[in-house]
Amino acid sequence: MHRILFICGKNRLRSPTAEALFSGIEGIEVSSAGTAADADCCISADLLDWADIIVVMESRHARQLRKKFQHSLADKRLVILDIPDKYTYMQPELVDELKAKASRWMI
Repeated sequence: MHRILFICGKNRLRSPTAEALFSGIEGIEVSSAGTAADADCCISADLLDWADIIVVMESRHARQLRKKFQHSLADKRLVILDIPDKYTYMQPELVDELKAKASRWMI
């Protein structure tokens, strides 16, 4: 079983969409979090420790993780999708972009 953690800024649009989109796939568990202090679910060392693969929406999220949680990332695969913060929750264009860029990590 692979555990995949999706991360965006506030955990309100992109990462929850990814979590909803990829949940229920056999053989993986998914969760989501945000890097901002006011995120709906804030990233923590425990969440990073839980995950096998960490998927961030933008490179700035990866930089924030490396700065604050370097030790928790040591043995983790960190994937940057380059999906900008311009979508609403479950917006069809966001769903299409997530499927195109993240599906390879869902196996």
